Amino acid sequence: MVIRSWRLGIAALATIVGAQAAPAAASYLYWVKPNLAGDPVRGDEPGIGLAMPKATPKELQAHLLWNMRAGLNVAALQCQFSPSLMTVRNYNDILRHHDRELNDAYNTLGAYFKRMNGRGWQKDFDQYTTKTYNGFSTLHAQYSFCDTAALIGRDAVGRRKGDLHLTAETRMREFRNSLVPTGDGLYAYRYTLAPRQLADLSPKCWDKKGRYNSRKCG
Repeated sequence: MVIRSWRLGIAALATIVGAQAAPAAASYLYWVKPNLAGDPVRGDEPGIGLAMPKATPKELQAHLLWNMRAGLNVAALQCQFSPSLMTVRNYNDILRHHDRELNDAYNTLGAYFKRMNGRGWQKDFDQYTTKTYNGFSTLHAQYSFCDTAALIGRDAVGRRKGDLHLTAETRMREFRNSLVPTGDGLYAYRYTLAPRQLADLSPKCWDKKGRYNSRKCG
């Protein structure tokens, strides 16, 4: 009887979680993945990456790609505690599958820093890359960051060659949101119970022997 009750309890919990989890949003670290989604971005929005003054649309696209690649690289290093996330494999597959688009982004960024900074462009480019990597460093939000990186990595691997920028445009806000500590979405739900009527403890509810009698409280 105890075993049967335990199994029923687990089944009920699984039903609740399955009903409230987002469809097709497989998550390995949460019962219910917190909602981190954000609007599509161009690359010049606050909080997406370093400022790119006077950048052209093509340079902003390269900036987005480089930010996403850096984030996925950091995830490949930091998220190996959960092999099922496949952050290393996803990252390596992205480098192979989208090598041309990533190389174009690198060259476009190099041309941007040459145009903006002249002789010191390489130093500025290196600092930009270092700061971009450091921007994905996290401790207290490691679960949400790693889980999101895994989802974005699978999205990126599935893109056709030349379309990797679409993943960056649609998911970089989500990637940035994942760096903010957040709990399991399961705990965001609360079960609403009927309000409980507290016992009336006024003197009229007690008999002469000090015993409580609810019928006398009416």
